[in-house]
Amino acid sequence: MGSSKLIGIVLLVVGIALLFFGYQSTQSVGDQLTETVTGRFTDKTMWYLVGGAAAAAAGAFLTFLKK
Repeated sequence: MGSSKLIGIVLLVVGIALLFFGYQSTQSVGDQLTETVTGRFTDKTMWYLVGGAAAAAAGAFLTFLKK
């Protein structure tokens, strides 16, 4: 297994974990209230979701597409 494939797997796992924590955060009472009042989730939640999506995409690319 090459080093780029190993890094891809790690990024994929970290990205999925961040997405999970971001999703859990969106379901919290405080975040639901903030989203209702402002129309947006908190900055912390958005960083979890955006960072998780970026890490998962990069990990998937390195794991499955890069030769």
